[in-house]
Amino acid sequence: MELIELKTNIRTTTGNGPARRLRQKGQIPAVLYGPGTESVLLSVNISDIDRILKKGRIGQALLNLVILNNEETSTKTVMVKELQHHPVSRDFLHIDFYEVAMDRKIMVNIPVTTIGKAKGVETGGILQIVRRELEVQCFPLDVPESIEIDITDLDVGDSIHLGDIARQSKIEFLYDENITVVTVVTPKIEEEEEVVEEAEAEGEAGIAEEGEETPESGDKE
Repeated sequence: MELIELKTNIRTTTGNGPARRLRQKGQIPAVLYGPGTESVLLSVNISDIDRILKKGRIGQALLNLVILNNEETSTKTVMVKELQHHPVSRDFLHIDFYEVAMDRKIMVNIPVTTIGKAKGVETGGILQIVRRELEVQCFPLDVPESIEIDITDLDVGDSIHLGDIARQSKIEFLYDENITVVTVVTPKIEEEEEVVEEAEAEGEAGIAEEGEETPESGDKE
């Protein structure tokens, strides 16, 4: 995996006011932490975060964090632990960096992508991606961009389980091998499931109504 350079600056102020002023200048507050590492308050240019986002999923990116402190410079290898957005405007609010050791494995969620077109879909079936992400353990430089699954031979009623996926030698899956990752179902099965769910919901509502009437009849007695 490519190491992406990201420049940051030490910040000495905290609180909503200083954070707001940072954002007005095109920066966002950040923090760096990790095992055996004291927390460091930082600021990052929003344009640099946008640049990393254009390269792919920021949660998987491995960053060479350059920390500028007056005339002193230090570097840390980090991953983004959390990127907070404003719930309405979706503007960046804060970013957490987590320092990683290159000789220690990390756990990360990797997106699932499919290759080809399932033959079951060509005959009217519906492809369902049950697990859109899979958690894996690997060394930082071995984090894959995605886990590709060839679905070409998948017929209606067929499923691909974690144990069926060709293992990548440098990553370790952290789920049971029997979990379903991808399956092809018929539209009829989906319709039946919806009908059953609706019937169950109506049944529960009826039971709730009967339960409400019971105390009243008891009071009359």
